[in-house]
Amino acid sequence: MQTDILIVGGGLSGLALADHLSTRGADFLLVEAQDRLGGRILTRDVDGGKFDLGPAWFWPGQSRMAALTERLNIPVFEQFSSGDLMYQDQSGAVQRGRGYASMQGSFRLAGGMGRMIDALAGGLDPRRVLVQRRLEKVKHAPEGITAHFKQDGASLVISARQIVLAMPPRVIADNVTFVPALDAAQMQALRNVPTWMAGQAKIMAIYDRPHWREAGLSGDAMSQRGPMVEIHDASPMEGTPYGLFGFVGVPADARIAHKDALLSAAVAQLTVLFGAEMAEPREIFLQDWATIPDIARPADRSPVRHHPAYGLHATLKSLTEQGVHFGATETAQGFGGFLEGALEAAEAVAARLKRET
Repeated sequence: MQTDILIVGGGLSGLALADHLSTRGADFLLVEAQDRLGGRILTRDVDGGKFDLGPAWFWPGQSRMAALTERLNIPVFEQFSSGDLMYQDQSGAVQRGRGYASMQGSFRLAGGMGRMIDALAGGLDPRRVLVQRRLEKVKHAPEGITAHFKQDGASLVISARQIVLAMPPRVIADNVTFVPALDAAQMQALRNVPTWMAGQAKIMAIYDRPHWREAGLSGDAMSQRGPMVEIHDASPMEGTPYGLFGFVGVPADARIAHKDALLSAAVAQLTVLFGAEMAEPREIFLQDWATIPDIARPADRSPVRHHPAYGLHATLKSLTEQGVHFGATETAQGFGGFLEGALEAAEAVAARLKRET
Protein backbone atom coordinates (compact mmCIF):
# COMPACT_ATOMS: atom_id res chain seq x y z
CA MET A 1 0.00 0.00 0.00
CA GLN A 2 1.27 3.46 -0.84
CA THR A 3 0.37 7.08 -0.02
CA ASP A 4 2.06 10.47 -0.04
CA ILE A 5 1.43 11.38 3.63
CA LEU A 6 0.82 8.74 6.29
CA ILE A 7 -0.86 9.88 9.52
CA VAL A 8 -0.57 7.47 12.44
CA GLY A 9 -3.08 8.21 15.19
CA GLY A 10 -6.78 8.92 14.84
CA GLY A 11 -7.29 11.22 17.80
CA LEU A 12 -8.19 14.88 17.44
CA SER A 13 -4.74 15.91 16.19
CA GLY A 14 -4.61 13.18 13.53
CA LEU A 15 -8.17 13.82 12.37
CA ALA A 16 -7.63 17.58 12.27
CA LEU A 17 -4.52 17.07 10.15
CA ALA A 18 -6.44 14.75 7.84
CA ASP A 19 -9.10 17.46 7.58
CA HIS A 20 -6.44 20.01 6.54
CA LEU A 21 -4.98 17.63 3.95
CA SER A 22 -8.38 16.63 2.60
CA THR A 23 -9.36 20.26 2.13
CA ARG A 24 -6.37 20.88 -0.12
CA GLY A 25 -6.71 17.61 -2.02
CA ALA A 26 -3.55 15.97 -0.69
CA ASP A 27 -2.92 12.24 -0.91
CA PHE A 28 -2.95 10.81 2.62
CA LEU A 29 -3.87 7.77 4.69
CA LEU A 30 -4.82 7.81 8.38
CA VAL A 31 -4.18 4.69 10.47
CA GLU A 32 -5.40 4.15 14.05
CA ALA A 33 -4.41 1.37 16.46
CA GLN A 34 -7.70 1.18 18.37
CA ASP A 35 -11.05 -0.01 16.99
CA ARG A 36 -12.44 3.54 17.13
CA LEU A 37 -11.34 7.07 16.33
CA GLY A 38 -11.00 9.82 18.91
CA GLY A 39 -8.03 8.83 21.06
CA ARG A 40 -8.55 10.39 24.48
CA ILE A 41 -11.92 11.75 23.40
CA LEU A 42 -14.69 9.31 24.26
CA THR A 43 -18.38 10.16 24.59
CA ARG A 44 -20.81 7.57 25.94
CA ASP A 45 -24.50 7.52 25.06
CA VAL A 46 -26.87 6.72 27.92
CA ASP A 47 -30.46 6.73 26.62
CA GLY A 48 -29.77 9.70 24.37
CA GLY A 49 -27.69 11.64 26.88
CA LYS A 50 -24.07 12.19 25.84
CA PHE A 51 -21.43 11.99 28.56
CA ASP A 52 -17.73 12.75 28.05
CA LEU A 53 -15.40 10.21 29.60
CA GLY A 54 -12.31 12.01 28.35
CA PRO A 55 -11.81 15.76 27.88
CA ALA A 56 -15.03 17.70 28.29
CA TRP A 57 -14.08 21.40 28.15
CA PHE A 58 -12.43 24.11 26.19
CA TRP A 59 -11.91 27.71 27.25
CA PRO A 60 -12.38 31.30 26.06
CA GLY A 61 -9.29 32.33 24.11
CA GLN A 62 -8.90 28.91 22.50
CA SER A 63 -9.73 30.20 19.06
CA ARG A 64 -9.11 27.04 17.06
CA MET A 65 -11.67 25.07 19.06
CA ALA A 66 -14.17 27.92 18.75
CA ALA A 67 -13.65 28.14 14.98
CA LEU A 68 -13.86 24.38 14.45
CA THR A 69 -17.08 23.93 16.41
CA GLU A 70 -18.59 26.84 14.52
CA ARG A 71 -17.54 25.38 11.17
CA LEU A 72 -18.93 21.98 12.12
CA ASN A 73 -22.14 23.64 13.35
CA ILE A 74 -21.89 22.11 16.83
CA PRO A 75 -23.68 24.14 19.54
CA VAL A 76 -21.52 25.23 22.46
CA PHE A 77 -22.76 25.77 26.02
CA GLU A 78 -21.18 26.93 29.25
CA GLN A 79 -20.30 24.50 32.03
CA PHE A 80 -23.09 24.43 34.65
CA SER A 81 -21.85 26.15 37.82
CA SER A 82 -24.93 27.72 39.48
CA GLY A 83 -25.37 26.97 43.17
CA ASP A 84 -23.23 26.12 46.15
CA LEU A 85 -20.11 23.99 46.13
CA MET A 86 -19.32 21.17 48.52
CA TYR A 87 -16.09 20.44 50.34
CA GLN A 88 -15.10 17.22 52.11
CA ASP A 89 -12.12 17.15 54.47
CA GLN A 90 -9.91 14.17 55.28
CA SER A 91 -12.22 13.01 58.08
CA GLY A 92 -15.18 12.91 55.69
CA ALA A 93 -16.90 15.94 57.19
CA VAL A 94 -18.74 18.04 54.59
CA GLN A 95 -19.06 21.82 54.31
CA ARG A 96 -21.46 23.59 51.97
CA GLY A 97 -20.52 26.74 50.08
CA ARG A 98 -16.74 26.47 50.51
CA GLY A 99 -14.44 26.97 47.51
CA TYR A 100 -15.10 28.03 43.95
CA ALA A 101 -16.28 26.43 40.69
CA SER A 102 -12.95 25.74 39.02
CA MET A 103 -14.49 25.08 35.61
CA GLN A 104 -16.87 28.06 35.62
CA GLY A 105 -16.65 29.84 32.29
CA SER A 106 -15.45 26.81 30.34
CA PHE A 107 -17.35 25.53 27.32
CA ARG A 108 -18.78 22.15 26.42
CA LEU A 109 -20.28 20.74 23.24
CA ALA A 110 -23.88 19.69 22.71
CA GLY A 111 -23.62 15.97 22.05
CA GLY A 112 -20.23 15.76 23.73
CA MET A 113 -16.72 16.04 22.33
CA GLY A 114 -17.35 12.83 20.40
CA ARG A 115 -19.64 14.82 18.13
CA MET A 116 -16.61 16.76 16.90
CA ILE A 117 -14.73 13.52 16.22
CA ASP A 118 -17.70 12.10 14.30
CA ALA A 119 -18.02 15.27 12.23
CA LEU A 120 -14.32 15.34 11.32
CA ALA A 121 -14.28 11.64 10.47
CA GLY A 122 -17.51 11.95 8.50
CA GLY A 123 -15.90 14.55 6.27
CA LEU A 124 -13.12 12.17 5.19
CA ASP A 125 -13.12 9.62 2.41
CA PRO A 126 -13.58 6.35 4.37
CA ARG A 127 -11.08 4.67 2.05
CA ARG A 128 -8.41 6.89 3.58
CA VAL A 129 -9.01 5.70 7.16
CA LEU A 130 -7.90 2.38 8.66
CA VAL A 131 -8.42 1.23 12.26
CA GLN A 132 -7.06 -1.62 14.38
CA ARG A 133 -3.62 -1.41 12.80
CA ARG A 134 -0.81 -0.90 15.31
CA LEU A 135 2.43 0.69 14.14
CA GLU A 136 5.50 -1.40 14.98
CA LYS A 137 8.37 -0.16 12.81
CA VAL A 138 9.32 2.90 10.76
CA LYS A 139 12.13 2.77 8.21
CA HIS A 140 13.00 6.35 7.38
CA ALA A 141 15.29 7.92 4.80
CA PRO A 142 15.26 11.09 2.68
CA GLU A 143 13.90 9.11 -0.24
CA GLY A 144 10.87 7.81 1.67
CA ILE A 145 9.20 6.01 4.57
CA THR A 146 8.23 2.39 5.05
CA ALA A 147 5.84 1.78 7.96
CA HIS A 148 5.06 -1.70 9.29
CA PHE A 149 1.75 -2.37 11.07
CA LYS A 150 0.15 -5.38 12.77
CA GLN A 151 -3.51 -6.39 12.82
CA ASP A 152 -4.49 -9.62 14.58
CA GLY A 153 -1.15 -11.14 13.70
CA ALA A 154 -1.26 -10.07 10.05
CA SER A 155 1.22 -7.55 8.65
CA LEU A 156 0.56 -4.41 6.65
CA VAL A 157 3.31 -2.37 5.01
CA ILE A 158 2.65 1.20 3.85
CA SER A 159 5.10 3.28 1.83
CA ALA A 160 4.90 7.06 2.06
CA ARG A 161 6.89 10.20 1.33
CA GLN A 162 6.18 11.61 4.83
CA ILE A 163 4.89 10.15 8.08
CA VAL A 164 3.17 12.07 10.88
CA LEU A 165 3.12 10.39 14.28
CA ALA A 166 0.02 11.90 15.89
CA MET A 167 0.53 9.68 18.93
CA PRO A 168 1.64 10.32 22.51
CA PRO A 169 5.46 10.52 22.53
CA ARG A 170 5.79 7.84 25.23
CA VAL A 171 3.69 5.43 23.16
CA ILE A 172 6.04 6.04 20.24
CA ALA A 173 9.11 5.42 22.42
CA ASP A 174 7.74 2.19 23.88
CA ASN A 175 6.06 0.67 20.83
CA VAL A 176 7.79 1.81 17.65
CA THR A 177 11.16 0.66 16.32
CA PHE A 178 13.00 3.08 14.04
CA VAL A 179 15.43 2.09 11.29
CA PRO A 180 17.92 3.67 11.48
CA ALA A 181 17.47 3.83 15.25
CA LEU A 182 16.86 7.10 17.00
CA ASP A 183 19.80 8.23 19.10
CA ALA A 184 19.73 8.13 22.90
CA ALA A 185 18.85 11.83 23.23
CA GLN A 186 15.90 11.50 20.86
CA MET A 187 14.53 8.45 22.65
CA GLN A 188 14.92 10.16 26.01
CA ALA A 189 13.15 13.24 24.68
CA LEU A 190 10.15 11.07 23.74
CA ARG A 191 10.10 9.26 27.08
CA ASN A 192 10.32 12.48 29.06
CA VAL A 193 7.01 13.84 27.71
CA PRO A 194 4.09 13.05 30.05
CA THR A 195 0.93 12.06 28.19
CA TRP A 196 -1.53 14.64 29.47
CA MET A 197 -4.32 13.11 31.60
CA ALA A 198 -3.40 9.59 30.42
CA GLY A 199 -3.00 8.27 33.95
CA GLN A 200 -6.37 9.66 35.02
CA ALA A 201 -9.65 7.88 35.63
CA LYS A 202 -13.18 9.26 35.68
CA ILE A 203 -16.23 7.93 37.48
CA MET A 204 -19.52 8.90 35.86
CA ALA A 205 -22.81 8.61 37.76
CA ILE A 206 -26.07 9.00 35.82
CA TYR A 207 -29.43 10.04 37.33
CA ASP A 208 -32.96 10.56 36.05
CA ARG A 209 -33.18 13.85 37.94
CA PRO A 210 -30.52 16.46 38.82
CA HIS A 211 -30.93 16.07 42.58
CA TRP A 212 -28.00 18.40 43.29
CA ARG A 213 -29.46 21.22 41.18
CA GLU A 214 -32.82 20.81 42.89
CA ALA A 215 -31.02 21.26 46.22
CA GLY A 216 -29.34 24.50 45.07
CA LEU A 217 -25.97 22.86 44.43
CA SER A 218 -23.75 23.29 41.39
CA GLY A 219 -22.50 19.68 41.40
CA ASP A 220 -18.97 20.91 42.08
CA ALA A 221 -17.15 19.31 44.98
CA MET A 222 -13.59 19.02 46.24
CA SER A 223 -12.60 16.18 48.52
CA GLN A 224 -9.55 15.41 50.64
CA ARG A 225 -11.00 11.97 51.38
CA GLY A 226 -12.09 10.50 48.04
CA PRO A 227 -12.27 8.28 46.20
CA MET A 228 -13.18 11.17 43.88
CA VAL A 229 -11.10 14.26 44.55
CA GLU A 230 -12.85 16.66 42.17
CA ILE A 231 -16.47 16.43 41.00
CA HIS A 232 -18.42 18.38 38.35
CA ASP A 233 -21.82 18.44 36.68
CA ALA A 234 -21.58 16.43 33.45
CA SER A 235 -25.19 16.78 32.30
CA PRO A 236 -26.04 17.34 28.62
CA MET A 237 -26.92 20.79 27.32
CA GLU A 238 -30.60 19.85 27.43
CA GLY A 239 -32.75 16.82 28.11
CA THR A 240 -32.23 13.80 30.32
CA PRO A 241 -30.60 11.90 31.92
CA TYR A 242 -28.28 13.98 34.10
CA GLY A 243 -24.83 13.21 35.41
CA LEU A 244 -21.95 13.98 37.70
CA PHE A 245 -18.38 12.90 37.09
CA GLY A 246 -15.38 12.80 39.36
CA PHE A 247 -11.65 12.51 38.89
CA VAL A 248 -10.41 9.52 40.88
CA GLY A 249 -7.67 10.14 43.41
CA VAL A 250 -6.85 6.46 43.97
CA PRO A 251 -3.52 5.31 42.44
CA ALA A 252 -3.87 3.48 39.12
CA ASP A 253 -2.76 0.04 40.32
CA ALA A 254 -5.19 0.10 43.26
CA ARG A 255 -8.19 1.20 41.23
CA ILE A 256 -7.55 -1.44 38.59
CA ALA A 257 -7.48 -4.15 41.26
CA HIS A 258 -10.53 -2.90 43.18
CA LYS A 259 -12.93 -1.52 40.58
CA ASP A 260 -16.18 -2.73 42.18
CA ALA A 261 -15.21 -1.49 45.64
CA LEU A 262 -14.20 1.83 44.10
CA LEU A 263 -17.61 2.32 42.46
CA SER A 264 -19.41 1.44 45.70
CA ALA A 265 -17.26 3.95 47.58
CA ALA A 266 -18.05 6.58 44.94
CA VAL A 267 -21.81 6.13 45.43
CA ALA A 268 -21.35 6.47 49.16
CA GLN A 269 -19.31 9.64 48.64
CA LEU A 270 -21.93 11.19 46.35
CA THR A 271 -24.61 10.44 48.94
CA VAL A 272 -22.64 12.14 51.71
CA LEU A 273 -21.91 15.16 49.52
CA PHE A 274 -25.20 15.70 47.73
CA GLY A 275 -27.92 13.86 49.64
CA ALA A 276 -29.69 10.54 50.08
CA GLU A 277 -31.30 10.72 46.61
CA MET A 278 -27.84 10.04 45.14
CA ALA A 279 -27.70 6.53 46.62
CA GLU A 280 -29.22 4.85 43.59
CA PRO A 281 -27.73 6.10 40.32
CA ARG A 282 -29.32 4.91 37.13
CA GLU A 283 -25.83 3.90 35.99
CA ILE A 284 -22.32 4.32 37.32
CA PHE A 285 -19.15 3.41 35.47
CA LEU A 286 -15.41 3.92 35.51
CA GLN A 287 -13.29 5.04 32.56
CA ASP A 288 -9.68 4.30 33.45
CA TRP A 289 -7.34 5.72 30.82
CA ALA A 290 -4.28 4.20 32.49
CA THR A 291 -5.40 0.74 31.31
CA ILE A 292 -5.22 1.59 27.59
CA PRO A 293 -1.68 0.89 26.30
CA ASP A 294 -2.17 2.85 23.06
CA ILE A 295 -2.74 5.96 25.19
CA ALA A 296 -1.03 5.51 28.56
CA ARG A 297 2.33 3.93 29.31
CA PRO A 298 3.52 2.74 32.74
CA ALA A 299 5.31 6.05 33.34
CA ASP A 300 1.98 7.86 32.94
CA ARG A 301 0.54 6.15 36.01
CA SER A 302 2.41 8.56 38.25
CA PRO A 303 0.24 11.67 38.60
CA VAL A 304 1.38 14.91 36.97
CA ARG A 305 1.18 17.63 39.65
CA HIS A 306 1.30 20.59 37.27
CA HIS A 307 0.82 21.29 33.59
CA PRO A 308 4.07 20.38 31.79
CA ALA A 309 5.89 22.75 29.45
CA TYR A 310 5.04 21.06 26.16
CA GLY A 311 6.39 21.57 22.65
CA LEU A 312 8.50 19.59 20.19
CA HIS A 313 11.94 18.92 21.64
CA ALA A 314 14.83 20.31 19.59
CA THR A 315 16.47 16.89 19.19
CA LEU A 316 13.41 15.59 17.30
CA LYS A 317 13.17 18.42 14.79
CA SER A 318 16.00 17.06 12.64
CA LEU A 319 13.88 13.99 11.83
CA THR A 320 11.73 16.09 9.51
CA GLU A 321 14.63 15.81 7.02
CA GLN A 322 13.97 12.06 7.05
CA GLY A 323 10.24 12.61 6.51
CA VAL A 324 9.27 11.95 10.15
CA HIS A 325 6.98 14.47 11.87
CA PHE A 326 5.46 14.52 15.37
CA GLY A 327 1.92 15.84 15.73
CA ALA A 328 0.27 14.96 19.07
CA THR A 329 -1.09 17.68 21.36
CA GLU A 330 2.00 17.28 23.56
CA THR A 331 4.10 18.73 20.71
CA ALA A 332 2.15 22.02 20.66
CA GLN A 333 4.05 24.98 22.05
CA GLY A 334 1.12 27.17 23.06
CA PHE A 335 -1.67 24.85 24.24
CA GLY A 336 0.10 21.51 24.63
CA GLY A 337 -2.05 18.86 26.32
CA PHE A 338 -5.35 20.62 25.61
CA LEU A 339 -7.81 20.00 22.78
CA GLU A 340 -6.68 23.37 21.46
CA GLY A 341 -3.14 21.97 21.44
CA ALA A 342 -4.20 19.05 19.26
CA LEU A 343 -5.54 21.53 16.71
CA GLU A 344 -2.43 23.70 17.10
CA ALA A 345 -0.17 20.70 16.43
CA ALA A 346 -2.20 19.65 13.38
CA GLU A 347 -2.08 23.20 12.02
CA ALA A 348 1.70 23.39 12.45
CA VAL A 349 2.34 20.04 10.77
CA ALA A 350 -0.05 20.87 7.92
CA ALA A 351 1.84 24.11 7.29
CA ARG A 352 5.19 22.32 7.38
CA LEU A 353 4.02 19.65 4.93
CA LYS A 354 2.67 22.31 2.60
CA ARG A 355 6.06 24.06 2.53
CA GLU A 356 7.78 20.79 1.68
CA THR A 357 5.57 19.88 -1.29
